[in-house]
Amino acid sequence: MTYAETLAYLYAQLPMFQRIGAAAYKADLSNTHALMRALGHPEHGLRCVHVAGTNGKGSTCSLVASVLQEAGYRVGLHTSPHLKDFRERFRINGEMVAQETVVRFVDSYGAAFESIGPSFFEWGVAFALWWFREEKVDIAVIETGMGGRLDSTNVITPDVSVITNIGWDHMQFLGGTLEAIAQEKAGIIKPGVPVVIGESQVAVADVFRSAAAAVNAPLSFADATMPDTFTSTLAGAHQRKNALTAFAAVHQLRKGGCRIDNHAIIHGFLNVVRNTGLRGRWEVLVPEPLVIADVAHNVDGFRVINEMVSVTPHDQLHIVLGMVADKDIAPALAILPQNATYYFCKADIPRALDANELATEAARIGLHGKAFGPVAKAFSAAQLAAGPGDLVLVTGSVFVVAEVL
Repeated sequence: MTYAETLAYLYAQLPMFQRIGAAAYKADLSNTHALMRALGHPEHGLRCVHVAGTNGKGSTCSLVASVLQEAGYRVGLHTSPHLKDFRERFRINGEMVAQETVVRFVDSYGAAFESIGPSFFEWGVAFALWWFREEKVDIAVIETGMGGRLDSTNVITPDVSVITNIGWDHMQFLGGTLEAIAQEKAGIIKPGVPVVIGESQVAVADVFRSAAAAVNAPLSFADATMPDTFTSTLAGAHQRKNALTAFAAVHQLRKGGCRIDNHAIIHGFLNVVRNTGLRGRWEVLVPEPLVIADVAHNVDGFRVINEMVSVTPHDQLHIVLGMVADKDIAPALAILPQNATYYFCKADIPRALDANELATEAARIGLHGKAFGPVAKAFSAAQLAAGPGDLVLVTGSVFVVAEVL
């Protein structure tokens, strides 16, 4: 098969949570264990950092990977979801996997995988671990999907486990309380493996303490133990928290024998976008009128949006907003600014919420604008309406942001 045919095969064969939602979710690790057996257990012997949490996982992973790269290591990076090209999920020293490698992998293992019936995410985890072994990376940074305990990535035994924070997202899968969500995320904590918690949230701190104590895993809270010394080029107070969490993870790697000096940390944080290809985090797309894209999509993410808007000089605020249909969106919408003009849209995926439904729900809590349907139409209308000193913000979903990049 050509690469295009291979990609079409994968999308047709493998259910993808980002596109269709709950039907693609597998609440156990049996498929992943079967995939590992079929591949000869590429998870064994892999040095890695494992990162879970509600928000900030991708940024934290990218910061850690960038530091390791600056320190001279050959670094694998597996994140999700992707924005434009699914190969964004699989990088070594910032370079996406080659198309030919994807084709070779599917040619070699497609038949065996069909008998297992994995989801797209399960397949991706298996591919990442196989590729990292093939390429003999020194260390890999692995981001979980939505959870932890039952996440497909949880077949690895890392050098350091990281949990960024706990917030309200994916409650239908992870539980209806912060404590329940934290318990699921805490499932990545492994016996004797140091674990870094990014934020010492009172509501869930004891969940992590208990989980770590049960398996004799050394526990630290980044915001309580790490000096706020290093800053990144990623904008916002929330990114300072992510940098602190990444620094705490790097500190544990140093204790474990990794050679990482302060020069690598400084330059890793400064060069994170160049080194890893990270995008969609308060990313400036156009300087005037100012256009910014951010992948925020839940209550805590929208709180950050509010903070960033408040410190970004602008006249009028125009928000291009699209969300998914399988979440309780009202609490998230209630966070967003009411003094903005909204351009409601629907991303081109089955999970996306209809723009008219989104506009109706938003109007109930005082957010007003117009439903435009496709993202491109809403984005164009916002840009046309914006004056030179205005701010156009594109947010609400990874898939909405992907369509404007």
